[in-house]
Amino acid sequence: MSRTRHFLISAAAASALLGLSAPALAQAPHAAVAHAAPAEQKITEADVIAAQNAWGQALVQIATTYDNEGIAAAKRVAEGVIDQAYGYNLGPVLFKPTLAAPPTTFRTTRDGALSYFVAGDPNYPGDTGFALKGWRSYEIENAGILIEGDVALSMGNVRVTDIKGATTTVDKTWGYVRDDKGDLRIVLHHSSLPYSAN
Repeated sequence: MSRTRHFLISAAAASALLGLSAPALAQAPHAAVAHAAPAEQKITEADVIAAQNAWGQALVQIATTYDNEGIAAAKRVAEGVIDQAYGYNLGPVLFKPTLAAPPTTFRTTRDGALSYFVAGDPNYPGDTGFALKGWRSYEIENAGILIEGDVALSMGNVRVTDIKGATTTVDKTWGYVRDDKGDLRIVLHHSSLPYSAN
């Protein structure tokens, strides 16, 4: 069961957090992803949860495609997922994957995101393909969702379980904006492993 607390922040604060100006949010050309309400309507908590679930389902789809059809097919699926879910068509996405080290910690380009999911790009030699790890299910537990108009932020845990039943938990923050068709695009994605003092 997802436990979600819902907060409101100002549009200016949300834009600052996402690194986007209000004109950039309003005027950038966009394409489509998981269908939501028309662009003039505010993002809802249900919209955010639907986008999160679409991401989780896509991760499992990439993994199962890799296991059943190989890397070329998995890469095609991953490219489709990135083009549908993320806002690289708007400009740089603030994407910090869980297992990424300098100098490629931050993936502001589509190529960087694709490499993290399926590896194989010599510009990102440390990548092993996070989406190729045999994932079969996911669970998302939100600590909170912040919404202001066509900008939303969420923070919480994502738990993914592989084909052997082993579960990995990551701390996840996502930022979303609406595109001109009313669909959500990820423009901020930050993952890290939970901290343990032991």
